[in-house]
Amino acid sequence: MTDKKLLAQQFEQYFDVMADCFVHAPGRVNLIGEHTDYNGGFVLPAAINFGTDIVAKAREDRQVNVVALDYAQQQASFSLDDIQHDHAMGWSNYIRGVLLILQKHFPLSKGADLVVTGNVPQGAGLSSSASFEIAILKCFAELNQLPLDGIQAALLGQQAENEFVGCSCGIMDQLISAMGHKDQAMLLDCRSLQVEFTPIPPQHSLMIINSNVKRGLVDSEYNLRRQQCEQAAKVMQVELLRDADMNMLVQHKSSLSREAYLRARHVISENDRTVAMFEALKHADMPRISELMRQSHLSMQEDFAITVKPIDILVDIIHAELGERGGVRMTGGGFGGCVIALVPDDLVESIQATIEQQYQSQTGIKESVFICTAEQGAFA
Repeated sequence: MTDKKLLAQQFEQYFDVMADCFVHAPGRVNLIGEHTDYNGGFVLPAAINFGTDIVAKAREDRQVNVVALDYAQQQASFSLDDIQHDHAMGWSNYIRGVLLILQKHFPLSKGADLVVTGNVPQGAGLSSSASFEIAILKCFAELNQLPLDGIQAALLGQQAENEFVGCSCGIMDQLISAMGHKDQAMLLDCRSLQVEFTPIPPQHSLMIINSNVKRGLVDSEYNLRRQQCEQAAKVMQVELLRDADMNMLVQHKSSLSREAYLRARHVISENDRTVAMFEALKHADMPRISELMRQSHLSMQEDFAITVKPIDILVDIIHAELGERGGVRMTGGGFGGCVIALVPDDLVESIQATIEQQYQSQTGIKESVFICTAEQGAFA
């Protein structure tokens, strides 16, 4: 988390007045449950100690002035009464979209001056955008004394990203940023939005390794995977793949294209793995956790076809060293991005050293490693 005092000083320099609101919203990593969200299934994310920080002060008029410390074109201004899409400063559309949607549900009496910064690595699949949206919602809820809860905030953030920013995301990223618990992972039922929490085994760290493979093809391939999942659900006459099981899939195999069959097999098995992982975490059953994360990765590689060679190499390097003492898999939408490993604290240094020795020499790419803890959500 950013130094509050330093951020408050920067606010004072820009606006010549003292801030009176400070909010933080975390990014997230998904431990297991990939491409299950839009199929109505289960995911198991944790909020992490990287996120978005905002310092702000309410205004007496309806103007919103934002300074984003992490961008070259860093200042944006607009009125709450005239929110338009800004093509020049794309980052400001997250704020504009959130405030446009928020006002449809709650009256906003005041504009605000804001300074925004974040340390979620962008483009790594750790959800910098959802963290940004939830931080804005938390900030304006505080400035306007709105009775906004975490689930409402997550739904508003998702709506803003879908309708205003134009990215078709599920609900997981916003919900974990809003509702995460310290030192715990959250099992989220993406259909009912019911959540349950389980401790992350003590003396274990969340190691996130950015492969630094730029995530290409994500949008087109993501949309194709969704279509294939919908096609499989239609053939099996279920609303969503959440409602299918392996027996049903086998019965309908001859009516499905090879791709639709494999995609559905991943989603159905991944749902089962995610629920099983929740139980394994409850009992700190490391051999089972190792097995489930390994199966998840192989399913993404073979059935869902969303991993790339450097990611597979990275996962294999870590798995060879971890064995049954922890788990490792790709996390995120695929085609690059990050690997998540649940690592005993006494192995963190040796695994980092092994990655450093082997990954770049095998791929020609230098990784970035982040040792993370599970943190509290903005509305929790």
